[in-house]
Amino acid sequence: MPRPARFRPALSRRARLGATTVAALVAGTVVFGVGQATAEHSVPRTDKEIPNLTQVQDKIKAYYGDTVTADGEHYASPHSNYARQVRGIEAKARAYLSKALARHDRAGKQAKPAIVLDMDDTTLLTYNYELQVGFHYTEESQDKYLAHTDMDPVFGMNRLVNWAHAKGAEVFFLTGRKEAQRDWSVRNLKNVGYGVPLDRRHVYLKNKENPPAYLPCGATCTTVEYKSGTRKHIESLGYNVVANFGDQYSDLSGGAGDRTFKLPNPMYYLP
Repeated sequence: MPRPARFRPALSRRARLGATTVAALVAGTVVFGVGQATAEHSVPRTDKEIPNLTQVQDKIKAYYGDTVTADGEHYASPHSNYARQVRGIEAKARAYLSKALARHDRAGKQAKPAIVLDMDDTTLLTYNYELQVGFHYTEESQDKYLAHTDMDPVFGMNRLVNWAHAKGAEVFFLTGRKEAQRDWSVRNLKNVGYGVPLDRRHVYLKNKENPPAYLPCGATCTTVEYKSGTRKHIESLGYNVVANFGDQYSDLSGGAGDRTFKLPNPMYYLP
């Protein structure tokens, strides 16, 4: 899901199910190659240049291995291509962190190693919510869902995070969800197995009403400004961000992190 700033009104700051989304759907394979709108030709001249919305949704469901329960709830399958792709990324992250954390110890650096992770579709999977609302996000529907429902962890990410913490990495969650959703978000992380500190020093949510002083852009921050500015703040507290995880490129841009890991998400795009 976005993170309110992550979650955007449909078809405005949260662009949904466009041509770039479809291309990302199968790990770089162009699904609708012929006539697909390009960056140079972003306004389609005919309908043939626009992926069929129903077909795109069907492909997303197939990619996640859509599983429907008796009461109509939709869940992603741990045997899906999505789950397999995530496991490959996590394996690379674990191999990198094993070496990075060991080097950090040997070097005797004063800064403590840390990892920073986005929340929606990086550590918590929004697939069930997205299917409930028909890929049409609203703040009201998100609030209603988060208040009463826990999202599943992104396959394997809770184990990766707990392992990294046990190896000496401080763990920070950095989400565009609004500050008013803090209690629901922390409850969800705890309930699905993230066994790391989840206090205010470790979980950052977007506070437009009272933005922190370390963000010069205040309440007007773009996602990149908010995320990179917060990572820089974390580093100013005596940490070295050795790895930064996100499902959007805006989660990963702007510096303040030794290496980035991009999780797959064909459901929406956040600039």
